Order: sequence, then structure tokens, then C-alpha cells
Amino acid sequence: MKNHTSLWIALLGVVIGALAVLTFQKATQPIRRAALQVDGYSWRKLNLILDEVSKSYVDTIDYETVTEAAVKAALSKLDPHSVYIPPTQLQEAEEDLQGGFDGIGIQFNVPNDTAIVLEVIPGGPSEKIGLQPGDRLLKVNDKGIAGVNFPQDSMVRRMKGPAGTKVTVTVKRGDEVIPFEIIRGKIPIHSIDASFMINDTTGYIRLSKFAQTTYQEFTLASARLLLEGMTHLVVDLRENTGGYLQQACLLTNLFLQKGQMITYMEGLRCPREEFKADGSGVLKEIGLSVLINEYSASSSEIFAGAIQDNDRGVIVGRRSFGKGLVQEPRYFSDGSGLRITIARYYTPSGRCIQKPYSEDYELDYYKRYEAGELVDADSIKVDRSLEFTTVGGRKVYGGGGIIPDVFVPMDTTRATTFYIRCNRKATPMRFASYYFDGHKAELSAIEDYDTLIKYLDAAHLDTQFLRFAASKDGIVPKPGEWEESKSYMMTAIRALVGRYSKLGDKAYYHIYLEIDETVKAALEHPTL
Repeated sequence: MKNHTSLWIALLGVVIGALAVLTFQKATQPIRRAALQVDGYSWRKLNLILDEVSKSYVDTIDYETVTEAAVKAALSKLDPHSVYIPPTQLQEAEEDLQGGFDGIGIQFNVPNDTAIVLEVIPGGPSEKIGLQPGDRLLKVNDKGIAGVNFPQDSMVRRMKGPAGTKVTVTVKRGDEVIPFEIIRGKIPIHSIDASFMINDTTGYIRLSKFAQTTYQEFTLASARLLLEGMTHLVVDLRENTGGYLQQACLLTNLFLQKGQMITYMEGLRCPREEFKADGSGVLKEIGLSVLINEYSASSSEIFAGAIQDNDRGVIVGRRSFGKGLVQEPRYFSDGSGLRITIARYYTPSGRCIQKPYSEDYELDYYKRYEAGELVDADSIKVDRSLEFTTVGGRKVYGGGGIIPDVFVPMDTTRATTFYIRCNRKATPMRFASYYFDGHKAELSAIEDYDTLIKYLDAAHLDTQFLRFAASKDGIVPKPGEWEESKSYMMTAIRALVGRYSKLGDKAYYHIYLEIDETVKAALEHPTL
């Protein structure tokens, strides 16, 4: 019995020793667990990784930051236009295209660290309460925003808010400081910056975006121009980065004959869908010129491509951006969203004008500049393997934007040292604000273009501007510089001053057309 007891004690000692060794090894060696099952390259792997981080990570996790970083990283491996949008940015993006937002109803600029009201939207809360162009914004509620390098987007956010809520905006008007208590309301956002007759027969419409109200705005503007004698229309899509596909199709339909192709779209999981004109357009017989540049994208290119491929009008300017992808929105319960590319769109001839993806995709402008494309049409890179023909048999090319029928180079000849120094300090814009302060009553009373031009002709703005540039910014032109830059700079200054009249942006664009080489080219080449 004693021998058996000794044997069991010995065995127990061995077991305890073995357990001690195993325990020590577990404490000093990496933990080994069963492999997590992953089915090929399904999304399950991402979920498993995030789940493991959640269960095992050493510190407290900011789940929102980690999740959004993972989502952005995943989408970055797709195309440049499939993007995740956080809640605050999504709201701003949606407002810009939906044609309205909640706010106080002013347009302002910040020429010298103080926001100045440029326009008070008619019928909006600010007009009803008495805000005026030229008012300087000092505070929003109790927050000072003048003279403190306050970000412009932060100013906008503080003045926006749900309709029916109150905000106090304190302004300086002359020597007076006035607090205005404003009840926010619904404020429309317009797609058309300006529309007017350039001459007796030619109308001009500048379109900034393709929003929900674009077609309605455009039909009203073109109807007014038709009543004024328009037989030819210049549609300015420069800097128009696009918007809703539907609006681009509706706008194009105004100009095409029944059955003519506008565009078609197709993707791996998106069957081919065609959009053709129904023949109901009221501008089918109007002459047409379309202005584009390197910032014209998406819906702008759908419109320009349809007009070009159907030989319906003349495309004037520089090669467009090159976005040939269609996105659909997806919304999440936290207010964020996703814009995911579902298809490519094609012009009527079959072109996809999407430019190649690259690491510096958004900096393509600088590549074009360095290659000389912005000043020389022969420097435009054309993929000859992507050649197509228009209805009339002209050659057009895919693979990177809409190449205009009439090329207009960027004008670099006016860039004197004086001009560059003034632009860097926003001297022309600040002068316009300064001038308005001293002539507010006169400018605010001007309601028609002819009266404005007569006023500006008699104002001697050139001598006043040179005096302002020297005294405020210490900028004096060298011999010959002012003569070289005068006509260009003074037209821009007259346009900036004219913006403070009741004509607003309409005055600005109308005056600026005097030095607009692209508009001049459109007038010189009204047909193909």
C-alpha cells in the first residue's frame, strides 16, 4: 500500500510539473488560436478583422474613426468618384444640388478678413429684416467673425440652421454697429448665375451646376431671351462640375430632334439604358454654342458630348475634365452616405470620355499646364485608338474629356508683375468693396445695365484704383506695366464694382464678357 501511495505521489508530481511548464510556456509564447475562416476575398474578412480589433485591442477604440478610415481605404481602391461622405459634408453636398437650404439668405465675400454682404436674396429673411449689400459681418450670435481669420465655411455653418430658428447677426454699416435678429427660412440656390442678351440676336446663359431646379430655371431664362429676339444662344458650362444626370438629359432634350441620342449608360450590374430626345424641345431651331474648360465635368460633358456628336452646335474652349462615370447615392441612418459608381455613360457616338485613373487624378490640371495643353491645341493628348464619328461624319475621340471644336488658349500675356501682386492680395476685390462704401447710395439705386455702364464710365475708377493699390498694399506698377494690364484689369474691376448694384452677378458677367476670349471665339464661330 505504501509502495502504491509513493507511486501516485510521484505521478502527481510529474503531472503538476508538466502543467507548470505548460502554464509558463503559455505565458511567454504568442497565443495560438484556431484560424478564422475566410471565404476567398469576400467582405467577411474585413468584418472579421474589425471584430478581432474590437475584442482584443489594448486600448479604448474610437469605433467611428476606425470604421470610417476602413471604409475610405476600401473605396480608394475603386474609382476616384466612389466615395464615402460623412454626415456634415453630405448635408452640404445635398443642399447644393437640391436647389435650396435653410439659412438667412445672403451672398457674401471675404476680401480682407471681414465678410461683406454682396447680395441679399429677394424675399429671404435677411431682406425682410433689413440687411443690405455692403454690410460688414462682425458677429454671429456672440461669436466674433471679423478680423480674426475666421474660416469662411465656419461662418456659413453658423448662419445656417433649421427654418424657424433665430440667429443674431451683428453688422457694421458705415459708422454704425447694428444687431439683426433673423428668423431663418428656406433659401433657394440657383443654377443660373446670369442670363442676358450679348447683342441683338445672341443670348447668354451661365450655368453653374445641374441641380434639381436647373431645367426649370433654364427654360424660364431661355423663354425670356426668346422674347428679347434671341436666335443664337451661348451656354457657358465653364467650371460647371456637373450634378444630376436627369437634368442634363432634360436640358439636352430642349435642343435635339425626336429620336436623337442624348446618352446611354451601362455597367456590369446595370443593363444598358438609353436616353433619347422626344422632340418636344423648344430650342431645336436656335443656333447654339457651348463653352467648356478643364473644370467642366460629368453632366456638363453629357450635354456637350450630345451636342457635339449630333452636330447640333459648336463646342468652344478647352478640353473638359473627363468624367464618364455615373454615381448613385446610398444613405445611412447616421446621416452619412455613399456615392458609388454603377455605370459608365457614353456619348451618342459611343465615346466614354472618362480619363485614366492615376494617383494625381485631381491634379490633372497641372499636368495639362506643364504639357502646354492649355495654351496650344497641338499639345492635347488624343488616343487615336478611340476614334468615333459624329452624325455628320466628323472625327471625335474618347478616353479623356470632350475636345472642343474651337480651341481657345489660356491667356498668359497679361500677367505682369503688377497684375500678379494685385491678385495675390485681392486688391481689385478689396477696392470694389472700398469704393462701394463711399458710393453706396448711387450704386444701390442702379437697376439697369445701360445706366450702370454710364455710371462706371464717368467714375474714373482707374486713378482711384491705382491710388488704393499704392496706399493700401504698397503696389505701384513699373513703367509700362499699367498700360499693358490696364484694359484687362479695369474691365474686371468695373465688373466687381458693378456687382454691388441691384444687377448683382448679372452685371459682373455681362461686363466681364468684354475681355472673355472664349465668348469672342463663340461669336466668331457660330456654326460648324
